[in-house]
Amino acid sequence: MNVLTPLVRFIDSDYFPRGAEETRALPETMEWGRAIPFIILHLGCLGVIWTGWSPVAVLVCALLYVVRMFFVTGIYHRYFCHKAYKASRPVQFLFALLGLLSVQRGALWWAATHRHHHAHSDEEIDVHSPRQKGFLWAHIGWMTSSRNFPTDYKLIPDLAKFPELVFLNRFDLIGPLVMAILTYGLGAILQRVSPQLHTSGTQMLVWGGFISTVLLFHGTCCINSMAHVWGKPRYETGDDSRNSFLLAIITLGEGWHNNHHRYQSAARQGFYWWEIDPTYYTLRLLALLGIISDLKRVPESAYLPGNTISHGK
Repeated sequence: MNVLTPLVRFIDSDYFPRGAEETRALPETMEWGRAIPFIILHLGCLGVIWTGWSPVAVLVCALLYVVRMFFVTGIYHRYFCHKAYKASRPVQFLFALLGLLSVQRGALWWAATHRHHHAHSDEEIDVHSPRQKGFLWAHIGWMTSSRNFPTDYKLIPDLAKFPELVFLNRFDLIGPLVMAILTYGLGAILQRVSPQLHTSGTQMLVWGGFISTVLLFHGTCCINSMAHVWGKPRYETGDDSRNSFLLAIITLGEGWHNNHHRYQSAARQGFYWWEIDPTYYTLRLLALLGIISDLKRVPESAYLPGNTISHGK
């Protein structure tokens, strides 16, 4: 192996020395090399021991969680995975770029993996099924296996035809680098111009970069794991998807997971007014502003009597 191979593999997410197809054929096992980035991300949170906290740092942490959760739910999931609305090519590129700030790899890898999940939900080849491989593997373990890293472009021909999206997907390291620069830079600027806020570059990096990203990561992963274990199903979908109010709060509406598995392309996942869905409300606002268009509606059949599981009532 060339001495530069590890560096190239780290920078280029489409580079696999043995080839993408051969890598996808590897045994699905936990690998420490793939786990190191997750370990570093979590260890970075311990920096709070030295940097302390400040109200502004905690506020930025919370804001970045909410904003980037929308990037995951409203952009990566409802647009790139399911095309629940339309966007122009420039807006599509901007959305893919913003999605990188969530530090959850590129939009095309995210979409290919998720479309595979829906095609084989809770079957043996589902990469993150609690039924098949246990809760911890479904939550985080599957991302420590090399076989799940190559982007299967055959599953996303509608997206792979855009070279700018492929570029962002290949060099998804842009996301964490920009996040680190922005959070550290914000803290350093505030320390200089508003010292009464008692923050700094390193403190903001810890809270806005590490802590917020770890919370975002586990919030997103809760749908892969918890949303197939806890809650109640409304529809018979042939899998273990469930609806959960708590998960809907954590993930801006993604907790209505059984609804989503029944009607995957709907822009709205909380089908009733009491099923809170902040992602959908934000998409409605973007549509009103003309940034996106043609939000796909929940079909009328979703509300027909007898189209739901009775739960014995």
